[in-house]
Amino acid sequence: MRRLNRKKTLNLMKELDAFPKVPESYVETSASGGTVSLIAFTTIAFLTIMEFTVYRDTWMKYEYEVDKDFTSKLRINIDITVAMRCQYVGADVLDLAETMVASADGLIYEPVVFDLSPQQKEWQRMLQLIQSRLQEEHSLQDVIFKSAFKSASTALPPREDNSLQSPDACRIHGHLYVNKVAGNFHITVGKAIPHPRGHAHLAALVSHESYNFSHRIDHLSFGELIPGIINPLDGTEKIASDHNQMFQYFITVVPTKLHTYKISAETHQFSVTERERVINHAAGSHGVSGIFMKYDISSLMVTVTEEHMPFWQFLVRLCGIIGGIFSTTGILHGFGRFVAEVIFCRFRLGSYRSTSVPLPDGHTSNHLPLITDNSTH
Repeated sequence: MRRLNRKKTLNLMKELDAFPKVPESYVETSASGGTVSLIAFTTIAFLTIMEFTVYRDTWMKYEYEVDKDFTSKLRINIDITVAMRCQYVGADVLDLAETMVASADGLIYEPVVFDLSPQQKEWQRMLQLIQSRLQEEHSLQDVIFKSAFKSASTALPPREDNSLQSPDACRIHGHLYVNKVAGNFHITVGKAIPHPRGHAHLAALVSHESYNFSHRIDHLSFGELIPGIINPLDGTEKIASDHNQMFQYFITVVPTKLHTYKISAETHQFSVTERERVINHAAGSHGVSGIFMKYDISSLMVTVTEEHMPFWQFLVRLCGIIGGIFSTTGILHGFGRFVAEVIFCRFRLGSYRSTSVPLPDGHTSNHLPLITDNSTH
């Protein structure tokens, strides 16, 4: 009884077989079918390799939301070299919300030589080249995000030569914390002093002939310092054409949360617009000579996440490639055989077309002449 039930179950499973087997004696192979199969297998192998390459790759997903964090401090990372002696310049931040000078105790004033060494000039040229490519190819920013913490630091390398020239410039570097509101970081003549109605700089003791705000921005970023990330102003160099010249940078800072397979950090991206002009009160161009960076905080926050194709999606796409190529090549091969049979069939019929045979009574016969044994001799 158990064997009978097993046999019925086996017969039922055979009836449900959606892939019936054809005996090999009924299968006919051809050279054209083998050629098409070879092309199909080659195409499948090529597309499978390409699909696996896509599966291994990752892409960046951007999501936007309102930034609700108003209490935390904003970190500003600064590394700027000004072509003036350190005792002649001062840097500070004016917080526009509270109209007060933010503390700039985290900044270091270091006397240096303004001209770069050959190795440093090569570094600057490479950084400027990357900046120009980033302006043309915005997708390169995704590559930089994914390679963060993997590449070397983008800081200016130390001098490799022992320059005997006396320091003629001042390198202002370090970091400071400000409130997450619009502000103005500036470098101008004289040290900053507190004032009840704002702030002021001791510039009266510095002659105008000493003014030279030619500068180089080796690094400027907001938020957590991430080695490998290239910011829009890194590598910028400006040469002043006049003693009384103002350089202005209008910066829009966007809070950014970066989540990749290598790091997870909270940083800030920013865009910048540059302007420079000569201060000439007689011509109506008023202002103060110096370097002014006016920044504003965006109300939107960007979350950048590195994503990867799921394995199940890779399998579905792979099955689609294999099945689609087999189906397509089968249809094309069948259509080609049909066209070839039609053409060769008409050719054969034309070769056996009936001929007219004249008869003695003047009539013609359209029948093919019989082939007899005598006619073959």
